[in-house]
Amino acid sequence: MITLTRLSGSVFALNSDLIERVDSTPDTVITLVDGTKYVVLEELSAVVAAIRAYRGAVIAESARVHVHDEPPAPVRRLAVVTELANDVSREQ
Repeated sequence: MITLTRLSGSVFALNSDLIERVDSTPDTVITLVDGTKYVVLEELSAVVAAIRAYRGAVIAESARVHVHDEPPAPVRRLAVVTELANDVSREQ
């Protein structure tokens, strides 16, 4: 989530994954994928910088919480079960 400021001065948090585009006309207008629009005080470059910082923080946090000391999960492999194949061939 990124924090932005409405023209009225109220601050709100916006899920940046839902942003379709950001226009500067000259007000900064954020359009979400569902068509919802927000007009904000921040300039276009500041919105883009906030999105980059947020996504970078998410990636950094995911790398931080990844535990490298855990042994890898065992690999499960498919194997031919010959007893079952022999039983089926005997029945025919």
